[in-house]
Amino acid sequence: MRIVCQHCQKVNNVPKKDSYKKANCGRCKESLLDNRVVDLNSKNFDEIIVNSDIPVIVDFWAPWCGPCQMMAPTFKSVAKEYPLKALFTKVNTENEQNLGARFAIRSIPTIIVFKDGKEVNRVSGALDSSAIKNLVNSYI
Repeated sequence: MRIVCQHCQKVNNVPKKDSYKKANCGRCKESLLDNRVVDLNSKNFDEIIVNSDIPVIVDFWAPWCGPCQMMAPTFKSVAKEYPLKALFTKVNTENEQNLGARFAIRSIPTIIVFKDGKEVNRVSGALDSSAIKNLVNSYI
């Protein structure tokens, strides 16, 4: 399966397994198991969405948004629980207004789930960890 490295955004081919002991990026050699939230922008958005065989969870947020700030640590901690199962990403709608407009983001935070390069679900409002996990689990 194709996995986008969270560190350098290189596409890696990784054999599909139920669990992994080790998986490193072919370019930067960082661990692909170190699941962290990737910042998306207009330059890397399409490439990451299209080249990921696992669901891509995108949090559309803004720095001035209180609920976004409250949900951010939860989103980050849940991301660590899904190595090579889901890719967690964020789009700052203040800096990337074109992406916010492209996906008709009317309220933030909004989480969009992409699978096979297509939007498959969207939820607006701050979510707790169990709601984020339920959303992700329905697509892995």
